[in-house]
Amino acid sequence: MVQRYFWLTRIEMAWQQRSVVWLSGVRRVGKTCLCQSLPDVEYFDCELPRVRRLMEDPEGFLEQFTTERVILDEVHRLPDPSTLLKIAADHYPQLHVLATGSSTLGASRKFRDTLTGRKAELWLTPMVNADRHDFGQTDLHHRFLHGGLPSFFLSEEPPEREFQEWMDAYWAKDIQELFRLERRYAFQRFAELLMAQSGGIFEASRFARPCEVSRTTITNYLAVLEATFVVYVIRPFTSHRSTEIVAAPKVFGFDTGFVCYHRGWSALRQEDLGHLWEHIVLNELMAQLQRRDIHYWRDKRGHEIDFVLTRRGTGPVAIECKWSADAFQPRSLLAFRRQYPGGQNFVVAADVRRPFVRRYRSVEVQFVNMGDMTKAVLDREMKEH
Repeated sequence: MVQRYFWLTRIEMAWQQRSVVWLSGVRRVGKTCLCQSLPDVEYFDCELPRVRRLMEDPEGFLEQFTTERVILDEVHRLPDPSTLLKIAADHYPQLHVLATGSSTLGASRKFRDTLTGRKAELWLTPMVNADRHDFGQTDLHHRFLHGGLPSFFLSEEPPEREFQEWMDAYWAKDIQELFRLERRYAFQRFAELLMAQSGGIFEASRFARPCEVSRTTITNYLAVLEATFVVYVIRPFTSHRSTEIVAAPKVFGFDTGFVCYHRGWSALRQEDLGHLWEHIVLNELMAQLQRRDIHYWRDKRGHEIDFVLTRRGTGPVAIECKWSADAFQPRSLLAFRRQYPGGQNFVVAADVRRPFVRRYRSVEVQFVNMGDMTKAVLDREMKEH
């Protein structure tokens, strides 16, 4: 079993904060294998009827353990999962509980209590840069086409059949059990269109006709896809200037393998690499920061910054994603900094081996690789806390 050291360390850190940890992420992202690779744990698969029967008396179930670590995998299969977790947090603080699920806690009506203040949360994204090294496959083209779900990533050829089977299982097991939506065709068609148009500006009305539903229904579908981590909704950074895009979000598919599959890409052209690299950088940022309040910036003259990170009291961080450092042009960054002076500027490029700095007028830009970017961003987060 592959040891995913980045995530194992994150789980240990989360347990230091709270005795109950909620580990979320899409199906087949590796939650079960990650849990089972933890040392000295009692593992329970809540999909099994006999396991669910064991937990009908939460106190009786929790009292039986001498071990300090219990895994409750797919805990949302329980009829009332929040009660069990609340009792564990309040009355068994010596017990370390790791509960997994496929959505944000409280996204579905099954969770009557979101355990505010009682739990730490960890979001298992598709494979990050450190995972590729743990799995022994560092070729980015392979990661682009196969995606970041471990079993898909390890296949010799892009697992085209598995991509569709995953979508079918997602509808049957996650959507139907958690949300009970109707109109399977409309929902799956919408998800497929978002994957094919991943990274574009989102307008609900553009999807209503091909999906044969109302604009309001499309908006509801998007909220469900976001809650279950299947899309990332990146909202604009703005101070509501008349020259800026202030409302329309960008929507990214959660995984490059699904984006390639729904675009019909079985081989990659040079012009595809930058677009997929942007997805990889976004995935890395979200995994490292463990938050989704990442923005983009765009004005009405066409200047655009890929990602903007904000913290109160400090200037916004601008991040541009380029497959090659030589492809960077400073026009958009200079336009952004005229409006928002101050704050760090990064160009994250796949071909940077050692970080370097260039100055454009009065604006300093750091050219970094993925590892350098995450270190710089995390250092900034630590200083601000």
